[in-house]
Amino acid sequence: MVAGLGDVLVVMALFVISINHKTAPVAIREKVAFGPEKMADALAHLRCRPDIDEVTILSTCNRTELYCSTPGEPDEISLIEWLGQYHQVSLTELKACCNIYNDEDAAQHMMRVASGIDSMVLGEPQILGQMKEAHASGRAAGSLGGPLDRLFQHAFAVAKRVRTETAIGENPVSVAYAAVSMASHIFSNMGQNTALLIGAGETIELVARHLYRAGVRSLIVANRTLSRARDLAAEFHGSAIGLSDIPEYLHRADIVIASTASPLPILGKGAVEKALKRRKHKPMFMVDIAVPRDIEEEVSELADVYLYTVDDLRQVIEDNMKSREGAAEEAERLIAAGAADFMYHLRALDSVSVLRRFRDQAEGVRDGELQKAIRLLNRGDDPESVLRMLAHGLTNKLIHHPTVQVRRASAEGRQEVTGWLRDLFQLPDEKVKND
Repeated sequence: MVAGLGDVLVVMALFVISINHKTAPVAIREKVAFGPEKMADALAHLRCRPDIDEVTILSTCNRTELYCSTPGEPDEISLIEWLGQYHQVSLTELKACCNIYNDEDAAQHMMRVASGIDSMVLGEPQILGQMKEAHASGRAAGSLGGPLDRLFQHAFAVAKRVRTETAIGENPVSVAYAAVSMASHIFSNMGQNTALLIGAGETIELVARHLYRAGVRSLIVANRTLSRARDLAAEFHGSAIGLSDIPEYLHRADIVIASTASPLPILGKGAVEKALKRRKHKPMFMVDIAVPRDIEEEVSELADVYLYTVDDLRQVIEDNMKSREGAAEEAERLIAAGAADFMYHLRALDSVSVLRRFRDQAEGVRDGELQKAIRLLNRGDDPESVLRMLAHGLTNKLIHHPTVQVRRASAEGRQEVTGWLRDLFQLPDEKVKND
C-alpha cells in the first residue's frame, strides 16, 4: 500500500511469517516457541527495530507466527534471521519451514487462523482465544496501535461470523478429543483406567471433560500451581499433585496426557522406566500435546510405552472432521470477502494524508490569488477585470503541475496516467481526430 506525503511516497506493508504444523515437525516448532515468560522480552526486541511499525507474536503448540506492519518495503528475511538468532536456530532450517504472507494474503491468513480454518483440527475454537491473547500482548507491549491493530479487530469479527453463520464448529473435534479418542481405541473399558493429566490449562481441562465422558473416574491432575490442579481435579472428583510428585504417582497411570507451557521436559525416560518396573511392565499410553514437549522423546524407546505427539494425532483428527469440510468452503468465502473488505478500507485510509495535502495546496493557491484580487479591488481596479484575472490565475496554478506531469508520462509511454486523469475529472473519452 502506498501513501503520499507531499512529494514523498511512503510504502506501508502488512506481512506474516508463519511456522506451523503444515510446514514444520514438532522438533522444529518447539525450538521457535515463545513461552509466556519470553513474550514481553521478544516484543521489546522487535519494537526497537527501525523496519517495524507494529508487531506481535502468536505462539501455540501448532504454530509460531509473527504479525508485522512496516514503514517501507518489508524485509522478511531479516525477521527470519532475528527469529533464528533469538532461538539459536539456523537460518537455513527456518527458511525451509516458513510461509510468508503479504498485504491481502496476510489479512486472509490471519482471518483463516482466527476462524480455525488453518488449524490441525478444522474449526477448533481455542485458536481464537490464543489470537486474542497475542493481540493483548502486543497492545500491552505498545507494539500495536495502527493498521495491524485494526486488522486483528477485523479478523475477530470475521471469525465470529464464521462461527455463527456456518456449521464449522458443530461437531466436537479438537486435539483434546483426538487424544482421548485414541486412548479409547487402546483401552476397551476406560472406566477401569487411571489417567494422569500434566498441566491444568484449557487444553487439559478439555481432555479431562472428554475422559470423564468416556467413563474414566480415576483422574490425577499434576500442575506447578497446586491450587489450580485442585480446582480442576475437584470438578471431576479426582486428586491433585504437584509436578515434583509425578514420579511417586506415575506407576498408577494407564493414560498420561501432558500439556504445559514448560520450556523443558517435565517427564524423563528414567522416571518412566521406574514406573514401568512398579507396574510390572503393564503398558502405558502417553500423549504429549505440548510444544515444547513435556515428555522426553527418548521415552518412546521404551518397549511398554506408546507415546504420541500432536503430530501423531493428525489421522484421528482428519477422520473426525470430514463433516466440517462443507462448512469450511462457506467459511473460506466469508474470509476472502472479509480480507478484501479490510484492504479496501485500509487503502482508503492510506489516501487520507494525500487528499489532505492536496486540499491544503489548493486552498493555499486560492488564498494567494484572493489576496491579489482584494488588493486590486482596494486600489480601485475594474471589478470584472479583477474577477477574470482571479479565475485565470486559479485555473493556471491548479492545473499547471498536473499538466506537466501528464505530458511527461505520455512522452515516457505511461498512457495509464492519461486514463487516471479522465477518471479523476470525469472527462469524456474522445478519440483525437487528425485533419
